Amino acid sequence: MRAQTDMTAGGPAAAPAVLRLLRPDRRMAGPELARQLGVSRAAVWKQVAALRAAGLEIDAGNGGYQLLRRLDWLEPAAVLRSLPAGVRRRVGLVENHWRVDSTSSECLRRAAKLPDAAFVFADWQDAGRGRRGRRWVSPPATNLQFSCLKHFSGGYAALSGLSLAVGVAAAVALADCGAAGVGLKWPNDLVHADAKLGGILIELGGEFMGPCFAVIGIGINLRLSPNARRALGRSCTDLAGVCGTAAPTRNALAAALVERLVDTLETFDAAGFAGFADAWAARDVLAGRAIRVEAARGAFDAVADGVDARGALRVRTADGLRCLDSAEVSVRAQ
Repeated sequence: MRAQTDMTAGGPAAAPAVLRLLRPDRRMAGPELARQLGVSRAAVWKQVAALRAAGLEIDAGNGGYQLLRRLDWLEPAAVLRSLPAGVRRRVGLVENHWRVDSTSSECLRRAAKLPDAAFVFADWQDAGRGRRGRRWVSPPATNLQFSCLKHFSGGYAALSGLSLAVGVAAAVALADCGAAGVGLKWPNDLVHADAKLGGILIELGGEFMGPCFAVIGIGINLRLSPNARRALGRSCTDLAGVCGTAAPTRNALAAALVERLVDTLETFDAAGFAGFADAWAARDVLAGRAIRVEAARGAFDAVADGVDARGALRVRTADGLRCLDSAEVSVRAQ
């Protein structure tokens, strides 16, 4: 299979015209922007206001507008070129959109037409979502967000533990890019020093008994502005903080994640979670810690005790050992 690329839907060519002129090393006055773009000053103001509302850091001080940080454009062709030839042949599609509601929603809408192992990236998600309906907050062309469509030969039951295996793949890819010490918080968070670095959301489709498919959404924080941190409303971190000046570009991180995921998803289809249990346990940040669990039948305190063969969380309570397939978990303050 030859991987396809779609380079027309994303990147600077598809972004609002004002972004092709704004830079971090100069200011441009509104009238000059309007003249070069052939629009009114009010149109320039509206474009800038929309981008600032989306989280981009654009200063509007004396002398005009100025980007406070250079944008990191994603290039599907560059991602594919970075992959080993054997991996590249197993990728169905790599495409990037300037703006979508959600990369996972885009995959679900096109599930019948997309090839297996299709990777859909976006510079900007205006309705990105996380677990339990939470919103994924990310300024345009700053962090990495994408979804992968993968077909599986079995049914839904065979996909128990998939989010954990994907977490292992993502943690290894981050290590490949110089981010050491990334841990996994059940069921779907990538963390560093207990601060959230990224997240995973998996949605299933197809036949319950098989075959079926999974849309695997992943978001990684590369650079978070103070405003973005406030909007997230929880302890979070980014690769700029973890790696410093050695933080990877979006293209480099995308290539590392695609490479690890292609191998991981094929292995999972053949052998399930068993092949990833040890790697998960080595990165489990909850094991042995006092936690607060919010489950469907109420909240309770427990001590995390790893995961079982299906990837369910084991917890020790005053009443004994329990296994949880779904719950909200937080570390209890000591």
